[in-house]
Amino acid sequence: MQGRWRKLGRVYCPENHAEWSVSHAANPFPEPLGGNLVRVYFSTRDAEQRSSISACVMELGDPPRLLEVAERPVLGPGDVGLFDDSGASMGCLTRVGDRTFLYYLGWNLGRTVPWRNAVGLAIREPGAERFERWSLAPVLDRNPIDPYSVSYPFVLPTEPGYRMWYGSNRSWGAEQDSMDHILKDATSEDGIAWQPSGIVVVDAKDRTEYAFSRPCVIRDSGVWRMWYSFRGEAYRIGLAESEDGLHWERRDAAAGIAPSADGWDSVQVSYAMVFDAAGARWMVYNGTRYGLTGFGLAIWEGTI
Repeated sequence: MQGRWRKLGRVYCPENHAEWSVSHAANPFPEPLGGNLVRVYFSTRDAEQRSSISACVMELGDPPRLLEVAERPVLGPGDVGLFDDSGASMGCLTRVGDRTFLYYLGWNLGRTVPWRNAVGLAIREPGAERFERWSLAPVLDRNPIDPYSVSYPFVLPTEPGYRMWYGSNRSWGAEQDSMDHILKDATSEDGIAWQPSGIVVVDAKDRTEYAFSRPCVIRDSGVWRMWYSFRGEAYRIGLAESEDGLHWERRDAAAGIAPSADGWDSVQVSYAMVFDAAGARWMVYNGTRYGLTGFGLAIWEGTI
């Protein structure tokens, strides 16, 4: 894959939109609606930094056009004591039969560590407008393979069943840059009961890299491609390729996107999701400060 992403501008950044959406449009995820229309789900925060999942509709173009923003959350924090009582953040959407599964990050704030994450599930039934939690408990939580935290799910149908690529902590440290967070793999027959493989699919090249997050996977003519965020001093968007979806080779130089010289994405780019619509390949992504400055749109110019 050769080429670059041409940035088309920032699409949306909440500024006291609602009590539950004061700031942030992090972890954008696209749901093509047909033609040039796309619904983008994202994580937003209230004044106490609790995350909820919101959505907006945009029209693809140069520049993109924001058409509407949700007036109530798609999914909010869980009740006190549950795995998502400190927030629910967007993961991904996947079709499972005639239903739409929304996988999300549940947040618990900690005392000995900053937070603990687990993966939750909400389901939209055929003909319904709303997502409902499948369970008050997560579908993927800490386990013998992932004893610290699991996060950032991305799920695709495979033969047979489903595959998830997700984030996992291998350790915590006294400082943020001593955290060791990598990407792993899990499989499921039904999209609900998950079996982690224990295989690390993307890992650090050296000790300057300490966190990988938000995998996005597309299969192109037998080649699996994964975009992900990785960081040392600041987040960047990387790219890896695979023949089987399990063993990956990093090709970050071919990712084709970097921070701008100035503006909303001048310090970092992260949390990308790539999708095909309206005869082109697009990317929604976050800029500086993990979605505080909103999300933008880019179009791929090159060969696939």
